[in-house]
Amino acid sequence: MKAIQEFLTYLIYSALWRIVRLLPERTAYKFFERIAERAYRKNGKRIARLRENYRQVLPLLENDELEALVRSGVSSAMRYWCDTFRISDWSQERVAATVTTENNELFLDSVKSGKGVIIALPHAGNWDHAGLYYCSQGIKVHTVAEHLRPERLFRRFLAHRERMGMKVLDLEEKVTDQLINFLQEGKLVALVADRDLSRSGVDVEFFDANARMPAGPALLAIKTEANLITAYVSFTDIGINIRFSGPFLVRRSQSESDEIQRLTQELANQFARDIKSDPSSWHMQQRIFVERVNK
Repeated sequence: MKAIQEFLTYLIYSALWRIVRLLPERTAYKFFERIAERAYRKNGKRIARLRENYRQVLPLLENDELEALVRSGVSSAMRYWCDTFRISDWSQERVAATVTTENNELFLDSVKSGKGVIIALPHAGNWDHAGLYYCSQGIKVHTVAEHLRPERLFRRFLAHRERMGMKVLDLEEKVTDQLINFLQEGKLVALVADRDLSRSGVDVEFFDANARMPAGPALLAIKTEANLITAYVSFTDIGINIRFSGPFLVRRSQSESDEIQRLTQELANQFARDIKSDPSSWHMQQRIFVERVNK
């Protein structure tokens, strides 16, 4: 039964991938808007989770304001998928014309330093679009992807990102040493870092609640001399905006575990500031807020 479900999932995504690339642009985006509206009305588990996440972010919203935000968040998620299916066909000129940045000099100075750069970012906007933008400028993006099922779909997404110029590692493999090597060679490592429910995740305060985020960005910053910054990718009328913040500096006087905790909390604080500035671009439809655990 599981094998059949995975095969059907692969067929659905493959069909959408092909059809959406063939449709006229306005038709394609209108199609995904209809999918978003249908998903909102169906109000399944993912939509309910998105609503819970937004309620934690903005607890004072009236119900109608919250529902408007949920609709916008679902629309952002569907826009992500439409962009993702179509983006590999875009020209370099179009990619450049659809991106605006804030504090871009922070990022470029970090790249030019030769020390390596760690970018931590939340599930917001379209991070593949941002990665393609910098790859097209000759700045190769090295990243990690969660291993999806079915396997054929995961491999297709890997190939898709690597065609855009990215180097993508499988999270199920031991990647820390490879990422350290990349950074010691002065390269860029980008990590989506607002959710890690494993026992290795770091408990942080996030919107007055507990969340668990990955230790990876902080650990890599401690193990190397790489610059640690954040990026928030938000949707705009023409494409995306990328806002950089930081740098987040390592304090060598603290123990490694204490410093991982402190840095990860700093990243969480910056994520919270960014998300509050444009919550609908943060289309997190998975569990993020958790009960605190004793380790």
